[in-house]
Amino acid sequence: MNEQNTNTSVKQRASAAAAGSRSSDRTRGTKNNNTAGGRRTTQGGNSKDGGAKNRKKSVSAANAASKASARTQSKTQANRKPQQTGRKKKGDRSPEIKIIPLGGLMEIGKNMTALEYEDEILIIDCGLSFPDDDMFGIDKVIPDFSYLTENSAKIKGLVITHGHEDHIGGIPYLIKELNVPIYGTRFPLGLVENKLKEHNLKAVMHTVKAGSTFKVGKYFSVEALRITHSIVDSICLSITTPAGRIFHTGDFKIDYTPVDGDPIDFARLAQIGSEGVLLMMADSTNVLRPGYTPSERMVGRTLENIFRRSDKRIIIATFSSNVHRIQKIIDIAVMCKRKVAISGRSMVNVVDLAQELGYIKIPANTLVDLNKAKNVPDKELVVITTGSQGEPMSALARMASSDHKSIKIKRGDMVILSSSPVPGNELTISNVVNQLVEKGAEVIYSDIAEVHVSGHACQEELKLMHSLIRPKFFMPVHGEYRHLKTHAELASRLGMPTGNIFLLTNGDCLNVSQSRAYITKNVAEAEGIMVDGLGVGDVGNIVLRDRRLLSESGLIILVAAIDRHANTIVSGPDIISRGFVYVRENEDLIDNTCELAENILRDCMKKNMKDWNGMKTAVREGMRKYIYNKTKRSPVILPIFLEV
Repeated sequence: MNEQNTNTSVKQRASAAAAGSRSSDRTRGTKNNNTAGGRRTTQGGNSKDGGAKNRKKSVSAANAASKASARTQSKTQANRKPQQTGRKKKGDRSPEIKIIPLGGLMEIGKNMTALEYEDEILIIDCGLSFPDDDMFGIDKVIPDFSYLTENSAKIKGLVITHGHEDHIGGIPYLIKELNVPIYGTRFPLGLVENKLKEHNLKAVMHTVKAGSTFKVGKYFSVEALRITHSIVDSICLSITTPAGRIFHTGDFKIDYTPVDGDPIDFARLAQIGSEGVLLMMADSTNVLRPGYTPSERMVGRTLENIFRRSDKRIIIATFSSNVHRIQKIIDIAVMCKRKVAISGRSMVNVVDLAQELGYIKIPANTLVDLNKAKNVPDKELVVITTGSQGEPMSALARMASSDHKSIKIKRGDMVILSSSPVPGNELTISNVVNQLVEKGAEVIYSDIAEVHVSGHACQEELKLMHSLIRPKFFMPVHGEYRHLKTHAELASRLGMPTGNIFLLTNGDCLNVSQSRAYITKNVAEAEGIMVDGLGVGDVGNIVLRDRRLLSESGLIILVAAIDRHANTIVSGPDIISRGFVYVRENEDLIDNTCELAENILRDCMKKNMKDWNGMKTAVREGMRKYIYNKTKRSPVILPIFLEV
């Protein structure tokens, strides 16, 4: 029986086991469901004595949440007053936990969620996102930590699910403000430690193992469970609280044949579902794709076939965090009697860390220094590099533009992009591919061959997770509005009441107890904080607007020296143009604009105007109208007056 049939058979058995584990009472929140602490509840939303009222309230809350727009507008402190949707049931004393997403909803990246029970807060992940095209000059975007700093005394710890940037990239900025203890598995903690060293920071870090349970504060008992993803040491979280069990999938896919041979513990997931889950938060990144995400082993077979048929130098770009794929590339290179060189700072750092922790094993005499790689025959060399997303300063991009100091692309080279484009990176990747092809390289990417598989679950895998966990309430996370909405519809098709499914935006709060769940709007500030160089949060909407205007039409600076006492123009006005027009080819336009500005200044002086701000406004408006009539452009106009 081949591997594909084996995978299909295993999938069918897993799905059948999940279906068989359901009790005859399939609805969520019945009296037969146990709470996370093992106590039975008689306050289920579907019980005969109170189910109708609770369902009505839950439906009302869901309808209010579903009307949220895909992106929240800028919110000022004046309009951040919490607005509760739904009312608390009279006499309800069920313990209630607050779920406050600070990032990761209505967007890709910047994942961060706070769980708050009474006087304690547990944080899950602290990531970053990369800037949109209209965020000129911005390096990265991190969550707003203001709610956490305001409640710093409550924070008991930060648990990280895995080591991708969108889950750990914001940690150094959080530690600068709040030195909270960090809990995670070995590899993510190693990546975090490297990040903290770059920022000259230290933090208390606790290493946990998949399958272990640990306490954070007095209210949170966290069970870390192995999950398969595109990075090693990924975990999902089963968090026991006085209000009930919260299950967070983290980023995941269901790979029945993982490269490391350590699959998901489906039996434990089914057991957790049988014990009772109050709320599940699940990854929505790939929910738009039907079917299953292919196994990582498929990429290994494709790469092996490519390596065997090539007698040229191979340069392969992939995510530095994908340790399993890097290991597979090294194994195939050894099999084909090739040496391996590593290019790119992040790739070197991750490979060194993975070797130190034992996640990558490299046979002796396999690695060669990149600077000495030119001494290795082309047919005996593989270069593993960063730049699979076409990042302008990455190693592969510098090779494509002939700026790399050690590797020069030449005719016959085989370049493999072992990745899929992150949304928004398609153009930059296309530019790099074109440059490589122009230099005579053969470029292979995911559209041509199966050289990459996703690390996120498609619809059938999400259905299996829902069937195993069977939560009472559900909150989709990690995705834009279309992802969250589709995931909510998927849960509804699986039989979950619509009123038990909640779509939130960053900064909202989902209040959950055994008897009910409702949304409180605008509990926390959750607009992204932009990082530009060493500046954190000092670039706002006004600065971005100015940068956008400068990028669209350029800048004109008008300089004039004025004797305020004599009320005369001593010199100028002169015009300096940047990004507007080439002055030498548009001398008439520049001269006429200078003459216009001079006339406006003389008119102001005749009126004995002493207010320089008024004079600048008059000059700016006059120049703006004239330039627009002549060019149909609206550059930024900056008058500068020097007093002599």
